[in-house]
Amino acid sequence: MPTQLLFTRFLNDLFAAPVDALLRVFHIHPAYPNAPINDTFSMELLVVAILLVFFIAVRLSLDVEKPNPLQHLAEGIHEFVAEQGESIVGHDFERFLGFITVLGLFILLCNLLGLVPGLKSPTADVVVPFGCAVLTFLYYHYYGIRKNGWRYIKQFLGPVWWLAPLMFVIEIISHLARVLSLTVRLFANIFAGDMVTLAFFSLVPVFVPLIFLGLHVFVSVLQAYLFMALALSYLSLAVAEEH
Repeated sequence: MPTQLLFTRFLNDLFAAPVDALLRVFHIHPAYPNAPINDTFSMELLVVAILLVFFIAVRLSLDVEKPNPLQHLAEGIHEFVAEQGESIVGHDFERFLGFITVLGLFILLCNLLGLVPGLKSPTADVVVPFGCAVLTFLYYHYYGIRKNGWRYIKQFLGPVWWLAPLMFVIEIISHLARVLSLTVRLFANIFAGDMVTLAFFSLVPVFVPLIFLGLHVFVSVLQAYLFMALALSYLSLAVAEEH
């Protein structure tokens, strides 16, 4: 059995049996029936739990006259995402704020989780960035079709009718490449940051790794922002009325 984080071991002790039963329904047989939950999934669950607690706490503590620090934080996040949405998407950007905000916060917390002793960044596992990229891919295509209907296909055909078959293939490859780009950029940066930070903490005195710790925080924030900004740009292109 592979080495597990303490939180992962805790989840497996509680939920191994029902998770095994659920997996068997889908004809999936985990390599370790006593530990079907891996570290990556447990860290994702932890991030989701943190976000749920944050959103519930903000909702329950809303006060127009005397906003608390938690409400100020939530309002600051909302204003930042709204500014990005308005500048990138433009008209009718509000409908995307919920998805983009949750996506950005989820990626940011996943990136930063590895800085906490005893935890790890789930985005350092390629499966998580890939999942976020696929979700973004499906989301912007859904809204592109919803906004433009059958005319959405024009985005893939180009302006010259006799080049339409070639342009269609090129555009399909281009859109699939977006998934690869989002995945590799996020995964590579967080994985490298985790490895560098871990290596320096194990080899040199504490004050030197602190520099790389700060760099890792910067990269984590930057990558979350870039993922969010690219998702907004793809949405902007998808819902544009004229292609």
